[in-house]
Amino acid sequence: MAYSAALNTVYNHYLTAYAPKGTTRYDTHKRSELRSIYNSIVKLNKESPLYLPDTSKESQIFAVGLKENARQLRNTIASLGGLDEGELLNKKTAYSSNSDLVEASFIGDIPEDGTIPSYNIEVTALASGQTNIGSFLPSSKAIALPEDTYSFDVTINDLSYEFQYNVHDGETNREVQERLSRLITNADIGLKADLIEDGNGNSALRLSSGATGIKEGKNALFHVSDENTSKTKGCVDYFGIDSMAVSPSNAEFLLNGEVRTASSNHFTIEKMFEVQLNGVSSSDQDIAQIGLKADVDSLTENISNLIDGYNSFIDSASDYSSAYPKSRRLVGEMNHIAELYRTEFEKMGVTYDETGELSLDKDTLRKTALADGGGESLSTIKDFANSVLQKTGQITLNPMQYVEKTIVAYKNPGHNFATPYVTSAYSGMMFNSYC
Repeated sequence: MAYSAALNTVYNHYLTAYAPKGTTRYDTHKRSELRSIYNSIVKLNKESPLYLPDTSKESQIFAVGLKENARQLRNTIASLGGLDEGELLNKKTAYSSNSDLVEASFIGDIPEDGTIPSYNIEVTALASGQTNIGSFLPSSKAIALPEDTYSFDVTINDLSYEFQYNVHDGETNREVQERLSRLITNADIGLKADLIEDGNGNSALRLSSGATGIKEGKNALFHVSDENTSKTKGCVDYFGIDSMAVSPSNAEFLLNGEVRTASSNHFTIEKMFEVQLNGVSSSDQDIAQIGLKADVDSLTENISNLIDGYNSFIDSASDYSSAYPKSRRLVGEMNHIAELYRTEFEKMGVTYDETGELSLDKDTLRKTALADGGGESLSTIKDFANSVLQKTGQITLNPMQYVEKTIVAYKNPGHNFATPYVTSAYSGMMFNSYC
């Protein structure tokens, strides 16, 4: 149990302190892919010399951050159609004629007949969450509750959470309100609490749900009570946090003239389009049409997203250059990859500056793609994307190659064997000071 608890602590620390983004569906792997990664690790360990890495806190953040940035770039490329060479950069892109009203992205598969319908959306109401606003109390006055341990229950989706806290003699209303605000928000149960003021020296607690919409037969997303709580009751009535100020509601819209509802402003249509409602139509003529962009426009957007991901990675690596000289080596390696395609890139409207970042002239790219049917342009950019993918794979597998280290001994050529040293050095950075 102790080991499991320590492992959970390490993993949570890793996700919150180092990982720039959460996991995506591209972080899942087939058994064959995991076997390939394992074999690559074995080969890497077998050929690696024995060394002593710099284990400072800064080096730990650099190594783990470098790995995560490489993973993020890989996922960016994967999201543009997949990692198979035939699908790379072939993702179809959705359009919305009124992005202030509706945004859309394509998440489906192209059917055999190649036809994807378009949709007209008129938004009549956005989905909203629940908001409770408590009683306004004089901020600077001492709290009128007796000194004691209080508790109250918050019920969300039939799950009840109990909050306990102490009231000390001499505390003001605002001091306790601020403590309750932090207590509720930091619990991460889908509620956010903050303080609002009325301009007359009074403050109140405001509780807002992260979720929106309402189920049939329900009238609230959460309920606050201290009737059956384990400690002293009375705080709910005193602070008034059971008072609903804004009721939750569903989104209402017309899809090709048909009335629809959704519990969230973010939903999918026919498993093909992912939609985000941003506003309410001002009239029945204020609609948004969503559909698929033409192939050349999809190609242009995919290449633009690829370049943005590449530049973001270069920026992240450059940020470490002053403290970690070897990060400059990584930037140089990435620049070398881009340099190989300089001539072809310039024809397509892709250029790069002295920092190694790429820029795209979309008009030139469209003209080039239309002139050659997109074949040559797509082939060049696919080769570049594949080269970047191979590089991110190397970085992800062994970010320690860019960390300062001292070589202790080289292995005997032809008589070496696999050891877990390299991966242990990296993994140990996450466990340092936890186990």
